[in-house]
Formats: sequence, C-alpha cells, structure tokens
Amino acid sequence: MTPDVNRRAPEVNRRAPEGDRTAPDRIRTAPGAEAPGTKAPGAETPGADRPLVSVTEFTDPACPWAWGSEPVFRLLKLTLGSRAHWRPVFGILFDEDDDPAPDPAAEARWYERFIREVTAHTDAPCAPRLHWLTRSSLPASLAATAARSQGPEIAERVLRRLRESTFVLGTPADTPDGIRGVVRGVPGLDSDRLMRELAARETRDAVRADWTETRRPIPEVLGLDGPGPHPGRAKEVGDHRRYALPTLLFDGPGGQVCVPGWRPLETYLEAARAAAGGRLPLTPVRLPAVAALERWRTLTGPELALLTEESAAPAEAVRIDTGHGPLWLHPDEARARAQSSFPVKAQVAEVSDNETPRGVH
Repeated sequence: MTPDVNRRAPEVNRRAPEGDRTAPDRIRTAPGAEAPGTKAPGAETPGADRPLVSVTEFTDPACPWAWGSEPVFRLLKLTLGSRAHWRPVFGILFDEDDDPAPDPAAEARWYERFIREVTAHTDAPCAPRLHWLTRSSLPASLAATAARSQGPEIAERVLRRLRESTFVLGTPADTPDGIRGVVRGVPGLDSDRLMRELAARETRDAVRADWTETRRPIPEVLGLDGPGPHPGRAKEVGDHRRYALPTLLFDGPGGQVCVPGWRPLETYLEAARAAAGGRLPLTPVRLPAVAALERWRTLTGPELALLTEESAAPAEAVRIDTGHGPLWLHPDEARARAQSSFPVKAQVAEVSDNETPRGVH
C-alpha cells in the first residue's frame, strides 16, 4: 500500500515573504518573491542594548529542506553575529496525533524518495536508507527546545545531532531513549537535565505555542507563486494552513521581511539588510576550514564549500560516508560520539580538491 501523502505530505515548496499580522503596512517582500498588497515598512530604531534584527526560523528536525538549508543558515548566523537575535520555531511536520501509517515500510520508502529528491537540489548528505519515518517530530522538537536552558551553543549542537539522526543515520530520534542515545557526549550537555526538561509541561507548552504560531501564516504567503523547486507557498494541512519549512522572518527598524523556502545566501543577506533599514553589511563572513571545524564540529560538503570556500577538509577531520557525500567530524566530536548511538565508522578525511558532492536523482 502506498503512503497516505495527503495525511503527512512534507514541505515541497520554497519561497514567500512574510510580515507582522498586527501591522500589515510594515510587511516587506523578499527580493524576487511575488506577494500582493505589501507596503513600505516603518522606520523605528531599536534600543542600543538590543540586536538590530530579530530572525524567526520556522523549522522542523525532520524536514529535508531545513536540513539542506543548514549551510546557508550557519553562514548567515556567523555573518550577522550579535546584531541578530535568532529564534527557532518548531512547526511539528509530523504530529503525535497523526493517524498511524497503514504501511510503515512503504511510508518510509516514500519519504526516503522525497529526501533524495530534495538532496538533488541541496547536495546535503542523506542516509543510505531511512529505516523508518519518524513517528512524530514532537519529541525531537521538545528536546531541542529543552536544550536552550543549557545555553545556545549546546542547544545548537543538540538540534544538529537530532537532524543527523534522520539524515545521516536514517534512524530518527523520535523516542526519549533514542534522543538520549543520539545526544550523549554533546560537550557540556547534562543529559539527565535535558530529559527532565523535555518531559516538563512548560516545554510542551512552548512547543505547542510554536505549532500554533506556524499555523498562522500571513495572507501574503497564502497565494504566493514563485519558481521552484521550493517556492514557499503556505501549506494546506488538515484544517490549517502553515508556513512552508523552512521560513525565515526578519524584523527590524526597516520593517519585516519574510524569506521562506529554499533560497540562495544573497537573498537572506538582502532581507536582513532591508529589515535593518540598510544598516547591515552584505559581505558574508567566512572562516578557514580548520576554524570552521572547530566552531561547528561537523561539516557537510556544502558547508565546507560555503562556510570556508575550501575544497578539502582539514587533515585531522574524521570522515563519515553517507548515502550522498561525506560528513566530517572534528576529532573531539568523533570521540564524543563514541559514547552515543551515533556510529563513527570513519577514516581521516582524504579528499581531493576536485571532489564535490553529486546529486541523487
């Protein structure tokens, strides 16, 4: 039996501008998007003690478009630095109340094909086989939210491990035991505290608020029509509409600018600059490969190329081969993962300068 695509259809669209529902006259359109009825933004100045721009990221740990956007989002965060406050909002792509799949194996094969179709555009790594489709992306979203109490760097690394459980291992961390196993060894993480806070009512309330926020898209994204492969029109899901994933909403003295879906770095930089009223530079900040590996601890092929503009990983990097290109680990990260359920069957990276990831069609 084929999977129920209408029941659990994933994001397949990319771009759309978004704005403030309470102040539609301040909504701006991302460059190249086609949103009707937008007007010029206002011109308020943030306080000196606040970041110049706030960024709301609508995302989900199980979304392949969000996984494929990691290189651009990492570089965007690095470039904006302390001038931006970044807030992830988890849209819960697969909810715990969804009807069970009539044929789980067939549904896993369906989603595996979808991931490979997305990978053809993003060049992101993907698992050789998706062993099951996540039962619900709520547990991983709860874990990523709970990790914030232990600091932004730890939260970032926890979320990365959760994404990799699906897109590198093919075994989504969708149960408490699975989550504990995947995040074990994250530097500085108190796993027991994470599991306690994951189960806390306050965490569930916060993620449910994310669910609601994601399902209140602004009118401008409802009829958005743009070029593929992922134009970002709001998705019809049951009785709701929600933002396509990922979607970024920039808010600042220049107004609000929405950039949903799959976009190049330049579009995000221009959106940030517009939201900041032209007060942000557009030059991306890149690092040497050694520094990038030290900063992020794991690098995909697209991340190595975009974040460092280098074609070879550092000599000490540990390579993991996936179903589509390598994932490189910092040696300390490889040792830390030896404590987790993340198998490190790898060797020191030896990649020629002309090796590039190839799309899976």
